Amino acid sequence: MPFLGKDWRSPGWSWTKTEHGWKRLVFFGHELDDNREISLKELCSDNNDNLFVGDVCELATTKRKKDLYNNNTKSQFVFRDKWIYVQKGSTKERHGYCTLGEALNRLDFSSAIQDMRRFNYVAKLFQLIARSQLTSLSGAAQKNYFNILEKIVRKVLEDHYNPRLVKELLQDLSSTLHSLTIHVGRCVLVGNVNIWLCRLETIVKWQQELNNLQIPEQMCTGVSFSDLPLHMQNKILYKLSDACDIINLGQATPTLHDLSENQMLWKKLCHFHFRDKPFCGSLVLTKTENVDWKLMYFTLQKHYPMKEQYGDTLHFCKHCSILFWKDRHLALLFKDFGHPCTANDPDSCLMPISPQHFIDLFKF
Repeated sequence: MPFLGKDWRSPGWSWTKTEHGWKRLVFFGHELDDNREISLKELCSDNNDNLFVGDVCELATTKRKKDLYNNNTKSQFVFRDKWIYVQKGSTKERHGYCTLGEALNRLDFSSAIQDMRRFNYVAKLFQLIARSQLTSLSGAAQKNYFNILEKIVRKVLEDHYNPRLVKELLQDLSSTLHSLTIHVGRCVLVGNVNIWLCRLETIVKWQQELNNLQIPEQMCTGVSFSDLPLHMQNKILYKLSDACDIINLGQATPTLHDLSENQMLWKKLCHFHFRDKPFCGSLVLTKTENVDWKLMYFTLQKHYPMKEQYGDTLHFCKHCSILFWKDRHLALLFKDFGHPCTANDPDSCLMPISPQHFIDLFKF
């Protein structure tokens, strides 16, 4: 039966009652099919010269099942939890600490990429891991990383959603692997170097598939974007926070080109991304008309990072020290905050976590 303890030390796992007592349920992907079961008698008859008895034979059976399972599954561990306790040191109640690789394995990123609100968040997080944190992952976490990355690429190829972000991700990952396998050396990577060379070849193949991606023209029989009034098109442009999207949209029609070159649009963009930076707040609030705001935007972009905006992010509960995906629908309907919170006012303890902040949580 499921157990969600109110004690903050309780992880809230699922338990089942057996003849030997209570046993915690751990989900390891798909269960082995019945036809994969190997009996002790069949195993002992494989080699008549070496007969196994008792515990030795049972141990060999377990190892055979484990090898069979690992050879027939891409991901070594598949957890179905959407939250994880972030432990940064040993206490009387808990021993050890939580690592970035463990968080990558435990949090449900495979399901998150199927949600359009979370796709950009996961892709950006994987890009940051590819740049600097790849060598800090365990072997299982690295395997899970590339399995999820393959799903990200397949989703872009099928749905044509945000290929530019995934291209940047693969480019950063390719540069990192090229440096680690050729220039830095092999000792920093977990596993055989030939496996990493094969992964590098796979990344090159994914890059070619994305470069050859042709987005088909959609046949729209109703009202198209160009049929909207100019003030509605202008409002839609004001909702875009990426300069590349504005420039690409301005190349569609002459009318959109004129709207994309509006200086007030670029001034609002400067104010959105750089208003909290030193010496930029007073600049973007100036009323002078002699400023080329488009040029100003790209000048500021060279010196300051742009403000990140995502449809949905991971959340961190400061009261419980738990990192989790927050389901908005369950939170509204059943007051389910995504984790077993013991605070009187859980909403006041929640803090959205950016991809960079996610990585910083596991730096010790």
